[in-house]
Amino acid sequence: MIPWPRRPRLVTGNWKMHKTAAEGGALAADISARARRELPCEIAVCPPFTAIEAVAAALRGGPVRLGAQNLHAEPQGAYTGEIAGAMLVAHGCQLVIVGHSERRHGMGETDAIVAAKLNAARRDGLVPIVCVGETLAEREAGGTDAVLERQVGAAYAGLGPADAAVTVVAYEPVWAIGTGRVASPEQARAAHRVIRSALDRGVGPGVGEGMAILYGGSVNANNAVALFAEEDLDGALVGGASLDAPGFWSIALAAGGSRAPR
Repeated sequence: MIPWPRRPRLVTGNWKMHKTAAEGGALAADISARARRELPCEIAVCPPFTAIEAVAAALRGGPVRLGAQNLHAEPQGAYTGEIAGAMLVAHGCQLVIVGHSERRHGMGETDAIVAAKLNAARRDGLVPIVCVGETLAEREAGGTDAVLERQVGAAYAGLGPADAAVTVVAYEPVWAIGTGRVASPEQARAAHRVIRSALDRGVGPGVGEGMAILYGGSVNANNAVALFAEEDLDGALVGGASLDAPGFWSIALAAGGSRAPR
């Protein structure tokens, strides 16, 4: 697994169901060229499965890391349409997104499935980016803290501090994903602190403070500076804005330059 420094600043692009192999390779090459000149923070991209090989080739030898958008909990088997962690590793992936809200709410992934995938990623040598977040109804009902505590507690059940240290959490309020709405810096800060406290209780004292927690949900070049000025935000999981190299790079620069290095 990646030997992360304590609370790395990380910006990851989640391309979702966008970009063919050729398009993804071109986008990755543009991002990689920028990173070879200057690397403001840790940067990763997560293309669709069909573009992984082309993106891996474009990133080869550079500092940008390759990730994937999902994996199956089992190492192999009769799971039509699924992909195993070892297959991702064989193509150069180092990270994998786990439990994105579009899979929780659109494809029925439960807390138990997310936990199984987190452990599968660890088993296969991938850094899991574990997504948590509340719906608009849950926030309006005052349930944000309870939702985050439940999701974090379930995902990290049974893990020790050393295991948790090689994972990343992404706070993605469901109501902000792809909607153009973005959590205020104050809302994001409060949620990140709830997540850190939940990690302290569920895994061990001090674990939350040492973990990288990203924000995701309509992050773009215009709001990134204000978000990353918050000490508790360690980077971003970027959706639509990651499909444009200059815009994505502006977010990475904001994450890298918003505060003094730790």
